[in-house]
Amino acid sequence: MRHLLHALFLFALTACSSTVANREPLGERFPTVAGESLERVSVTLPDDLAGAPAVLLVGYVQNAQFDADRWLIGLLQVPLPVQVREVPTIKGLFVRSLSGVIDNGMRKGIPEEDWSSVVTVYGRGATEIVEFTGNERPRNIRVLLLDAEGRVVWFHDRGFSAGKMIELEAAARELVEG
Repeated sequence: MRHLLHALFLFALTACSSTVANREPLGERFPTVAGESLERVSVTLPDDLAGAPAVLLVGYVQNAQFDADRWLIGLLQVPLPVQVREVPTIKGLFVRSLSGVIDNGMRKGIPEEDWSSVVTVYGRGATEIVEFTGNERPRNIRVLLLDAEGRVVWFHDRGFSAGKMIELEAAARELVEG
């Protein structure tokens, strides 16, 4: 019985998922989507980023956490003059009803002091983000540098790269100091 419930849970998470071709959204405004931080605070991206530049680390599957962690370590070592938000993005027909379980699971693995920087987006908002970046190679984090108006000025979706980290740092500093 337990295996059947587990199989149904996995089916519910993937039943409505489909692959959307990757795309590079440079110059486009990030879609306005509603999410919730792990602190249980409603967030509207990119509007609630206080009109300031920000880096979004968008992930589509749990296995993307390894890539996200590499980016986060890099971002901590070259402190960027911008906000950083990790954005788990979970699309599917039934995932909204499972959001509490999913978010509680993330809370168990993320220190409480970091909860405000993790904003989970479900359902329609998740679909909009997937269509914005594509979700081929879902284990790769989508790294987006947004300007103060929410437009993408730098984008990478091929996995962590030290060279790309240096490039992101330069782009962020130029954006802030510009």
